[in-house]
Amino acid sequence: MPSERRDGGVITIPVTGMTCASCVRRVERTLSRREGVIGASVNFAAEKATVEYDPKTTGPEDLIGDIEGAGYGTDAREASFGVTGMTCASCVGRVERALKKVPGVLDAGVNLANERATVRYLAGEVERRDLEKAVEAADYGVASLREGEGGAAEDAHQEEYRRLRRDFLLAAALTTLILVGSLPHMLGFMIPIPMGWLNLGLLALATPVQFWAGRRFYRGAWGALRHAQANMNTLVVVGTSAAYLYSATATLAPRLFAGGRADVYFDTSALIITLILLGRLLEARARGRTGEAIKRLAGLRAKTARVVRGQGPGEEVDVPVEDVEIGDVVVVRPGEKIPVDGRVVSGESAVDEAMITGESIPVVKRAGDEVIGATINATGSFRFEATKVGRDTALSQIIRMVEEAQGSKAPIQRLADRISGVFVPVVMVLATLTFLVWLLFGPEPAFTFALLNFVAVLIIACPCAMGLATPTSIMVGTGKGAESGILVKGGEALEGAHKLDTVILDKTGTLTKGRPELTDVVATNGLSEDGLLRLLASAERGSEHPLGEAIVRGARDKGLALAEADGFEAVTGGGVRAEVEGHPVLVGNRRFLAEAGVPKDGLLPRGEELAAGGKTPIFVAVDGHPAGLVAVADVVRDESKEAVERLHSLGLEVAMLTGDNRRTAGAIASELGIGRVLAEVRPEEKATEVKRLQAEGRRVGMVGDGINDAPALAQADVGIAIGTGADVAMEAADLTLISGDVRGVARAVGLSKATVRNIKQNLFWAFAYNVALIPVAAGALYPFFSGGTVPEALRPFLGEYGFLNPVLAAAAMALSSVTVLTNALRLRRTKVT
Repeated sequence: MPSERRDGGVITIPVTGMTCASCVRRVERTLSRREGVIGASVNFAAEKATVEYDPKTTGPEDLIGDIEGAGYGTDAREASFGVTGMTCASCVGRVERALKKVPGVLDAGVNLANERATVRYLAGEVERRDLEKAVEAADYGVASLREGEGGAAEDAHQEEYRRLRRDFLLAAALTTLILVGSLPHMLGFMIPIPMGWLNLGLLALATPVQFWAGRRFYRGAWGALRHAQANMNTLVVVGTSAAYLYSATATLAPRLFAGGRADVYFDTSALIITLILLGRLLEARARGRTGEAIKRLAGLRAKTARVVRGQGPGEEVDVPVEDVEIGDVVVVRPGEKIPVDGRVVSGESAVDEAMITGESIPVVKRAGDEVIGATINATGSFRFEATKVGRDTALSQIIRMVEEAQGSKAPIQRLADRISGVFVPVVMVLATLTFLVWLLFGPEPAFTFALLNFVAVLIIACPCAMGLATPTSIMVGTGKGAESGILVKGGEALEGAHKLDTVILDKTGTLTKGRPELTDVVATNGLSEDGLLRLLASAERGSEHPLGEAIVRGARDKGLALAEADGFEAVTGGGVRAEVEGHPVLVGNRRFLAEAGVPKDGLLPRGEELAAGGKTPIFVAVDGHPAGLVAVADVVRDESKEAVERLHSLGLEVAMLTGDNRRTAGAIASELGIGRVLAEVRPEEKATEVKRLQAEGRRVGMVGDGINDAPALAQADVGIAIGTGADVAMEAADLTLISGDVRGVARAVGLSKATVRNIKQNLFWAFAYNVALIPVAAGALYPFFSGGTVPEALRPFLGEYGFLNPVLAAAAMALSSVTVLTNALRLRRTKVT
């Protein structure tokens, strides 16, 4: 039952929400008003609209938008599933085109990095099997990635990795033997074994490398050929097959060649396949970790919840978190994880929301305040009413946002893949023309000359250097990055970071140390600063609050000897009271001291001044009288200012993103020289801020360390995580600063620029040999030396008649690869500062 005939512009759209004949007329009128619609007919019984339209003027998405704008539904759905067997950007294009041809599919996107396809389609018009058939018809595999079925995709990836590893080890072992056996050919020394027998042995070793370990290349090349395309598999197959088949012919039928013998190149074909298998193995290993961020996020969920249920009043029952319903009253005790989102109905406590918001200081929760699932209750006990459960919780939304951002990130088109689509067919045509011209018009033995020149063209144009140009630079660049404290997840990130023009820095844990520290001590009424701090820290010794712990650490860092405190009492949302050496001590906010009857003093202006600087003032009273105040803050890292200056020097715009209030954020941004501040941004809004900048045409890099940063890291063109932060942030990011030094952002951009420059140089050298020597390999010099007049000095290279010796063609091919590798190794000497 086709839903769309794209060449004819006819589509059938399921319509929901119609209740009578007037709804039918309304939908028809709405569709008919759309420019480009030729005719529209709605079937009320079948709940479907059939629309004939001009594809040049309008499309399915416009029609669906009109129906939904009229107040009806269209039941357009989205499905995601894994796609196996993709190796390059051209594979992505093939899968996308195959899916979009399925009638009823509205749009399709494929992500090479996580090997995932996302398809938007019309329910009832497309079955999942239709999508699977389309992918399989394009010669790729399907692995489920729907919710709850992630294990199937993971198993498929692990199996593919094991196959790659097995093939690589086999190829490596046999290639080592081939290289040893090729030494007589390379060095020209005699051995007691006839050369023909040696060649047969090399053929026996090279055959399983070529057709067993390298079978994936032949399958990929055949799939591309069936669709009249070329990709990296085509390049590998053309190059290695030319060397292998020429060598096999020289081994099995040496009489076809002048002198009854010819050199063999089994070592070349085997070594190329082995090295490319190694590259694919390393790539598969890196891509296999893309789903770990989602698994870590899911692991934050609480497993059970204590819910007030049952017949008796106030009876508490432990239930699985999946059984919590909206409206249930949930009990949370000290140290427990909050199971779902909700609103506090009774009790009071401080809640650590760092795993969601990224902010280090616990937030006091009272009746009426909202709490977030997966956060941790610190000290008190309270009850809350569940308002969001299951897929609607903040954590589930963050998980969903990470999935969407990872799935929607377009893969970077590799330059070598784009060029290969033209280069390989051109070389094949040139080689074929060379063979025919020499066979039809060449001197005797015409076939031998034709075959030699045909093979010489293929070997000299062998694209192995082109295939090595990008991955070798990426491998060296990632190694150099690791030495500089930059962990790169994949080559796409290293290639893409040089295009960034905007960098967003998360505040907490990225620009700041991520935990509160004592910054100021202000003493009054005759107390010294050390004396005040000693009394205060002694009173706070029994506190588990991060601010209290910061005060105690500050006192100990100054070498102060703390006393024992009696009668310690922590008042949630207020402060601490205790008796130290016979002195009643009150510590807390100004309201807490006022409620205790402590008279006003002149410290309030000083407290406001400290608060304006992004610090938290804590007031102290001793013996019922004001004694001073201290300030605690999440202090800026020592290297943050230098990091911002380096980014500015690279021409990048720097913005700071935080969930903090505007006053605190503004103070820190001013200190660091950051002009753009995005404050009071909730977790789900961070990715939106990235999208907003991307919509302006900017290439955005996001730097963060918290779980709440994960969606924004995944959404950004390049996500950069701080290594000292949450594992989820590191998994969602493209780059990780291992040491946690934010100056690594500028180093990463500099490394990316150097790597991309190196890749372009490699591609130039890869083509320089081909462009210069293909005419020579085709016999272009023969007219100048047809009489056997090649100078003696050039005869080792061109023979008597100006033909390029295939041995030298292989040497030139190898030299181009060596040049590329040597140039890539220069990256190791690049200074990344």
